[in-house]
Amino acid sequence: MTNQLKKEGKFSYVELGEGTPIIVLHGLMGGLSNFDGVTSFFPPKGYKVLIPELPIYKMSLIKTNVKNFAKYVSEFIDHKGFEEVILLGNSLGGHIGLLCTKLYPEKIKALVITGSSGLYESAMGESYPKRGDYDYIQKKAENVFYDPKVATKEIVDEVYAAVNDRNKLIRTLAIAKSAIRHNMSKDLPQMKTPTCIIWGENDNVTPPEVAKEFHELLPDSDLFWIEKCGHAAMMEHPDEFNDLLYAWLQKRNY
Repeated sequence: MTNQLKKEGKFSYVELGEGTPIIVLHGLMGGLSNFDGVTSFFPPKGYKVLIPELPIYKMSLIKTNVKNFAKYVSEFIDHKGFEEVILLGNSLGGHIGLLCTKLYPEKIKALVITGSSGLYESAMGESYPKRGDYDYIQKKAENVFYDPKVATKEIVDEVYAAVNDRNKLIRTLAIAKSAIRHNMSKDLPQMKTPTCIIWGENDNVTPPEVAKEFHELLPDSDLFWIEKCGHAAMMEHPDEFNDLLYAWLQKRNY
């Protein structure tokens, strides 16, 4: 998907389709290709899907935090000239989406989160990261999914390379600390934006209890489960994920 990237100023992004804009926010270790199912399904249904490359490894270390990524998303919305958008985020991307919705509610028509951080974060684990240990990285990557085969060699290689890059490692740890500090449990009850929560029943990173808590705390939310599914529902069960989300958007007239 990288060969489809548009570059404008400080923004690099994929853009497909025409219609209601859906801005997709990837996770810390998640590439843009994780959303191939979303980018192929929604444009023919009358949506414009955009996936900005979040500057996870490009901001100065002092600015590498969830709040600045949320600000970056808001600036991207302005750059594209959109009045209102739907935000869709997985893992750290969900957390960024939540904070962006809290800070700039007038810009967010609806929010979709799957395997989102913001309430609970075990993604980094106690012993993460072990540099140089490929087998360990492979096990961590496989643990993200219900079916370990979804963690292809390409995915494992990408994570391994990031963990063994000192610049990326330092920023990964900075973001992880920022995500843990930026717990949103007190903010969520004040956030009235309609929210669709789609969660894997077998998520080991952000367990099912996290989804239930999001649902309880967010005033206008709907919760949907996907069986035999881990932390990245849009990758592991793209058809079911898309069907659930599309039905929700139609019901809400978005």
